[in-house]
Amino acid sequence: MVCYLVLTHFRKTAEFVTDDIEDATVNKIALWLCTFTLSVAVCAVLLLPISILSNEVLLTFPHSYYMQWLNGSLIHGLWNLVFLFSNMSLVFLMPFAYFFTESEGFAGSRKGVMARVYEAVVLLILLALLVLGIVWVASALLHDNIARKSLYDLWEYYLPYLYSGISLFGVLLLLLCTPIGLSRMFSVTGSLLVKPRLLEDVEDTLSCTVFEEDSLYRKLHCGSPSCWVTLNMEAMRKEYQAVQSRRVALEMRRKASPWQRNLGYPLAMLMLLALTVMCVLMVCFNVLELLLDETAMPRGMEDPHLGMASFSMFGSLGAAVQVVLIFYLMLSSVVGFYSSPLFCGLLPRVKDTNLTRIIANCVSLLILSSALPVFSRTLGITRFDLLGDFGRYNWLANFYVVFLYNMLFAGLTSASLTKTVTWAVRRELIRAFGLDRLPLTVSRSTVPVKLLLASGLSKIQ
Repeated sequence: MVCYLVLTHFRKTAEFVTDDIEDATVNKIALWLCTFTLSVAVCAVLLLPISILSNEVLLTFPHSYYMQWLNGSLIHGLWNLVFLFSNMSLVFLMPFAYFFTESEGFAGSRKGVMARVYEAVVLLILLALLVLGIVWVASALLHDNIARKSLYDLWEYYLPYLYSGISLFGVLLLLLCTPIGLSRMFSVTGSLLVKPRLLEDVEDTLSCTVFEEDSLYRKLHCGSPSCWVTLNMEAMRKEYQAVQSRRVALEMRRKASPWQRNLGYPLAMLMLLALTVMCVLMVCFNVLELLLDETAMPRGMEDPHLGMASFSMFGSLGAAVQVVLIFYLMLSSVVGFYSSPLFCGLLPRVKDTNLTRIIANCVSLLILSSALPVFSRTLGITRFDLLGDFGRYNWLANFYVVFLYNMLFAGLTSASLTKTVTWAVRRELIRAFGLDRLPLTVSRSTVPVKLLLASGLSKIQ
């Protein structure tokens, strides 16, 4: 229900309120498939936290009658179901939803929803054959005993191989997006909180901003615009919106209480810095463990052995920290995904996101979330081993891949954090001393030719 409300908050209303009943029905079915996919993504994010907290609950109440339903079989079943539904959504449901929204029925067939279903199913079968052929060729290139394999091994060999490739892609995507997100979390959090007044007179700055906003408003709405203003109307409108948002932010800072202004922002920044440094330190410690202990390698297990021992050396407190870090890494990866130049175009807009972009967002979030358990275990954030098919990926047993992955994550995160903190401190000092308000000299060569011509025409007139 929550996922459906989120999707309806971002969807474009015109696609669902239309005179064409057939298009509206197709869009509703596709939206239901996206809701299911997003729900599976949320379940994949909750897998490790639920498993870790269940183990701590059984350790705290080992002989409780009311906790007998919470056992390893239940947790193992949840992991298997999430693995099944996530791969079913990636391989079948989301491609079908895209083909279903884009299809119009075969030529000569009767128009209707079923005609679109037939075309979408045919396209999905062709796509499945294409992907199966690519997986067969890739496995033949990477393995020598492919001659003993046949197409009858589809369920036992080819599909797990395909799932392993999808998981590897998701883990690599997390490796690229999470360091960017960890550095972007400071600016995103800073934009949501009220910053302290450091060597700045808010009243003076607010008065100047109000005067500037009034001046731009009069130029946009009052009198007959001149030729110069007509050519610069769009730029002036953007400048007016920027000044208006700056005025709203300054009013919020003026109305904020001293506790909120001087304590909330520093505490939030310190908490983000502590969580990021903790992640880097845990990864560095995991690198040392990989060099000294073979048990640090991620591996699969059939029985989680819940209630026997804590998965953290610090007990329940360490388990709680692991859960917080897992959620923090997932949130950072989402922020980094939408902040990267490759995927920033997928960022949904409220009441203005078409169905194709919603499908792309659901697929992206599902890839990130389904790779989160493997990502967290590979980096050593938790010692809870992977259950079911999550632990059967071929590349998890390669020491060099796991070791290089940890080193790259630690290096990229440290570099991004250092650059972000350095630039943030420099920006705040420049703003605090008022250096950002210094006038900039503009040469004549930077003035557009059209504006010079416009000014010349106005003088002639």
